[in-house]
Amino acid sequence: MKQQYKAVITTTLLSLSLAACGDKQEAQTMVSAESQETAVEHARKHLDPKYTCPMHPQIIQDEPGSCPICGMDLVPMDVQPEEGATVKISPVVEHNLGVRTAEVIKDKLWRRIDTVGYVDFDENHISHIHLRTRGWIEKLYVKSEGERVRKGQLLFDVYSPELVNAQEEYLQALNSGNKRLTAASRERLIALGIPELHINDINKNRKVSQYVKIYAKQDGIVANLSVRDGMYVTPPVEVMSLAELSSVWLLAEVFESQADWVEVGQSADVRLSYLPGRVWEGEVEYIYPSLNQKTRTLKARLHFENEDEALKPNMFADVTIYGGAKNNVIMIPRESLIRTGREERVILAVGEGKYQPRKVVAGIESGDWVEIISGLTEGEVVVTSGHFLIDSEASIKASLNRMRSSVAEKDDRAEDKKIMGSGTLKEVLSDENKVNMAHDPIPALGWPDMIMYFKVSPHVDLSRYKPNEKVEFELEESEDGYVIKTMKKAE
Repeated sequence: MKQQYKAVITTTLLSLSLAACGDKQEAQTMVSAESQETAVEHARKHLDPKYTCPMHPQIIQDEPGSCPICGMDLVPMDVQPEEGATVKISPVVEHNLGVRTAEVIKDKLWRRIDTVGYVDFDENHISHIHLRTRGWIEKLYVKSEGERVRKGQLLFDVYSPELVNAQEEYLQALNSGNKRLTAASRERLIALGIPELHINDINKNRKVSQYVKIYAKQDGIVANLSVRDGMYVTPPVEVMSLAELSSVWLLAEVFESQADWVEVGQSADVRLSYLPGRVWEGEVEYIYPSLNQKTRTLKARLHFENEDEALKPNMFADVTIYGGAKNNVIMIPRESLIRTGREERVILAVGEGKYQPRKVVAGIESGDWVEIISGLTEGEVVVTSGHFLIDSEASIKASLNRMRSSVAEKDDRAEDKKIMGSGTLKEVLSDENKVNMAHDPIPALGWPDMIMYFKVSPHVDLSRYKPNEKVEFELEESEDGYVIKTMKKAE
């Protein structure tokens, strides 16, 4: 009895092996018949990936293994296409990616402007020195820019024929005793820029000087020096300019998108890199009426007292201007927002290791927070770290789902366009792959019943058919007209 069972089992296994070999040979024949696999057919195989690389989510395989890029072991991934672009990852992957989340909150958002600025002279304390007549710089006592001067310090001697003539006229008026003429001549000397000290010397010595001494009218430094000894100068030429450093301006550059945030009187903090830890507190004194055409920034002016002269002209500074607050704002951490150039989105944590992208419309940015105008509600949870990898994975899933939908639609359209018919064979021409048939009406083509010749696809074995047999067939359109694609005997 046992021998009989063994014989039966052996026979069954042999039959299955032969069938498997036959199936394998048939599969190989089918593969060789197809020129290459299409992208859509390839996508079908990967609609439900099971294993992925934690560091390279584009690596997706159906079986366990290692990543061909980094060599890491692939981890299980439960992808559920019915949820669209939702991605589900295991706690191990979450840990490897360093996923962190934050809750969407609704609160007051302060309009804080973080920008840069530079220190400049206080133009209210700058004096420009020009001659009021033509002349020559006889001797220059200030030799370089940046030199510090005091009020009343001698700056230079000038020779001018016009100033000499004006002194002679004044001296003649003094000698004549005519008070009205003397007063008029004195006023003329003052109008020509001759100092009071020089006029008093003429009154005392009754002598005309060929050279007029020019003195500093304020304390400060030489901000600009345009002349040297012996130079000929005219009234339009600036001889030099003096500026005080006891108070300075700081000009902050505000971006165009934040131009409506800044107002006169707002408080501001200033920090300089060369003095870490020190903060200057001031306020916006003036807002310039136009934007810089090249940098597209609005200039705001701040004023600071500078007794110790720590703020030096042309120094760069980090400036923070505190604008007003915007109430009841839906906001998220700035690091959680993904900008692609065409849209803005976040990765939403929906629980149980599931994540999905969500399109949003972002508003103002202030510090580390971003306003969300639409797309999120208070209490939802967004990913703040690791979200770029999850977003990449979600984009792949969404693309595969769209491909699958297009494949299904294509298959549905193909199914709808099938041209089916039936009829009775009159003649079978196997050598020519032709049949003569009396077919019934074909509604898909609007054909009535008739007798005609059809070409038959080489895949149809005509040796199985004989005249007068009833058959059912499917037609497909080709360059030679309609060809019988498949055919079977009618039941």
